[in-house]
Amino acid sequence: MLPVEEIFPDLKAFLGDKTTAVIIAPPGAGKTTGVPLALLNEPWLQGQSIVLLEPRRLAARAAAARMAETLKEPVGQTVGFRVRGESKMSARTRIEVVTEGIFSRRILDDPGLDGVGCVIFDEFHERSLDADLGLAFARDSQTLLREDLRLLIMSATLDGERILDLLPGARSFQSLGRTFPITTHYLGRDQARMMEADLAKHVARLSQKLRPEKAETLLVFLPGQGEIHRVARFIEEAGVAPEIEIHKLFGAMDFRDQARVLGRNAAGHPKIVLASAIAETSLTLDKVSMVVDCGLSRLGRFDPARGVTRFVTERVSKASADQRRGRAGRTQAGDAYRLWDEEQDRSLIPFAKPEILETDLSQLALSLRLWGAKSTEGLTLLDHPPKPAMAEAVKLLQALGGLDGQGEITPHGRRMAQLPMAPRLANMLLKAAENGAAEAGANLAVLLSENGLGGKATDLDLRLEGLARDRTPKVVQARQLAQGWARQAQALVQPNQKLTRQISHLLLAEAFPERIAKARGKPGEFLMANGRGVYVDEHDPLARQTYVAVGDIGGGKDRDRILLGAGLTEQDMLTLFGDRLERTTVLDKASGRFRAFDQTRLGAVIMSSRPLDKIPSELLLHAEAQEIQAKGLKALNLSEGAQAFRARVGFVRKQDESWPDLSDDALLASLETWLGPYAAGKSMLSLSSQQTYDALKAIVPHEQLRSLDKLAPESLRMPTGSNMWIDYEAEGGPRVEVRVQELYGTTVHPTVGPQKTPITLALLSPAHRPIQITRDLPAFWNGSWSEVRSDMKGRYPRHVWPENPREADPTTRAKPRGT
Repeated sequence: MLPVEEIFPDLKAFLGDKTTAVIIAPPGAGKTTGVPLALLNEPWLQGQSIVLLEPRRLAARAAAARMAETLKEPVGQTVGFRVRGESKMSARTRIEVVTEGIFSRRILDDPGLDGVGCVIFDEFHERSLDADLGLAFARDSQTLLREDLRLLIMSATLDGERILDLLPGARSFQSLGRTFPITTHYLGRDQARMMEADLAKHVARLSQKLRPEKAETLLVFLPGQGEIHRVARFIEEAGVAPEIEIHKLFGAMDFRDQARVLGRNAAGHPKIVLASAIAETSLTLDKVSMVVDCGLSRLGRFDPARGVTRFVTERVSKASADQRRGRAGRTQAGDAYRLWDEEQDRSLIPFAKPEILETDLSQLALSLRLWGAKSTEGLTLLDHPPKPAMAEAVKLLQALGGLDGQGEITPHGRRMAQLPMAPRLANMLLKAAENGAAEAGANLAVLLSENGLGGKATDLDLRLEGLARDRTPKVVQARQLAQGWARQAQALVQPNQKLTRQISHLLLAEAFPERIAKARGKPGEFLMANGRGVYVDEHDPLARQTYVAVGDIGGGKDRDRILLGAGLTEQDMLTLFGDRLERTTVLDKASGRFRAFDQTRLGAVIMSSRPLDKIPSELLLHAEAQEIQAKGLKALNLSEGAQAFRARVGFVRKQDESWPDLSDDALLASLETWLGPYAAGKSMLSLSSQQTYDALKAIVPHEQLRSLDKLAPESLRMPTGSNMWIDYEAEGGPRVEVRVQELYGTTVHPTVGPQKTPITLALLSPAHRPIQITRDLPAFWNGSWSEVRSDMKGRYPRHVWPENPREADPTTRAKPRGT
């Protein structure tokens, strides 16, 4: 009896008249295979099928095989499966096990899900984009079209409260499962050794605990294929008992090899299974008694700067670590060994980030248009995609011709959506079919979407040759998949011409136009159209190509390695991108002076550059404006008079905002507008101080310019007839420095500006030293003048110091000798 069977009576009763349920059960409870079989004969399902969604092809095949075995039937009868490139179904099939991507495309073609009575989302906690989108669309169908449609969400580690809040009316069913005790051991991590060597040491030691008479399994979790191969080599070097079989398990393996790993252990032969995260859920491995977890996981993360989804190695989440640990206690008591310490365990994040927050969203944006929406607003989603990422996805689809300028789906976009692949590859395949090369396009599409096909050469021709020579079952299946894709594409378009010369090179460029690269520097160094640097080893076949179409890149902070590429000629570039090439005139100042070049470019890739004898004036002005903006107004030849003029206008503007802004920021922002006309035919940096001053004055309207001398004069006229310069930038407002004798007879304090602002008077002694600062001269005469007079009279006896300066005559001279 499966542990999950304890919830079946309540689940069946609930689904008799309700439609949505959440099932939470630990690994090994039997939910994947038990629930569909338990619901198969329910009255509400009569004449309809169950669709079970699995996150991976291996899990889909394995689940179908296990259920068919339970019914004592071959796969394809009551239980069938459909994954990319393979299908085993018949008219009798009532439980369809499909991958999440297959379901997403199916519901877009048939929103009413004709003939389907129940959709089960297994392992929903993995939160793939296809699973999230599939649930959102299925919930829409249930709400608007199919009130009778049952939806079940199943998981071992799902955040139940969040999903119940998302699905009003849903009920949660929880199975505790069969609990066998699991002892957790923390091994720590030897930082002096590479992870694989450290892990292999522990695995070799623990293999001694495997009991041949029980044919037990030691399951080891690793990030991916590379680590699996390295650990296998280290274990073999360390040596294990001869009866112990060492197996590898990862997604890129041939299915028959995977099936052998999942088979029952041979009597007397324990197993060590080195597995990727594929073994976390939905798969049953025989007699697992120990689990060793390296604590790392490889996840796809979309990098918008590079335009690629790259796989990064990160620490596992708490949920994932618990899933892995649970594998040790499915059928018996077991042990879980973790390659980290207990303190680190407490810092693990609860759940991995959902794919919708981390991936390329072009497929989502296209699917939404087919569903009749432009955003995810109103859809039943636990997390909505980031707006910037959605905007980038729309921009890409517009570039591919899948959406028009208003974001509406085009006929080409509808054709793209009918092909079971990413929009980039769908566009490429349709272009190939239009040119009579659907087979070449399909082979390239399968090469780009399936890891490990055709070898590891960077050169596309070598990779395609390897694909053609390979007769392994996996490659045979891939070729069959490509043939199916080619037929689909041919049915969607009308060929208008036939291109055969290096068609795969052109198609690769068509799929990734922003990754077109041109050679620079030493052999093997390239610059892509998106501005990123890439490289190959200098002895690589691609190293001496002038242009390269880059299909795959990997790792690097400042530049990336080309993992797959193809050489292009200049004629190829013109054929492919003639209508997208930008012809511009650019300036360069590498030699210390500006030089102009007429360039033809695709993004950052410069195809040609021809020097010009004469620099276009507008271009020179713009370049100089940028240079001056970077250096500041100090780069211009501004005289003291020009600076004083700016200060006077700035003073008036503070009291009347109708006056123009002559601040640094305003002038720098509008350089080409106010200074450009004065630099017609020459450089702004070569203008004389008078020309720059004239340009400044031209900013001020004529009427305001006429009133400036009245509102903010350059100088203040003294009673003696002399003019004293007014400092409008002085702290505290406009300021004049003047000897006090020149103000004798003044009874009204001088002012400037629209609001009659008092001038700050710095009164000086005959020796031009400050004796008083005032903004109220009459008050000074009435107040502290007597003290100042007494002091000054003793110091400067030959000068006039009247008791009543208001009635004295102003003077610039001392008393005559002898008086």
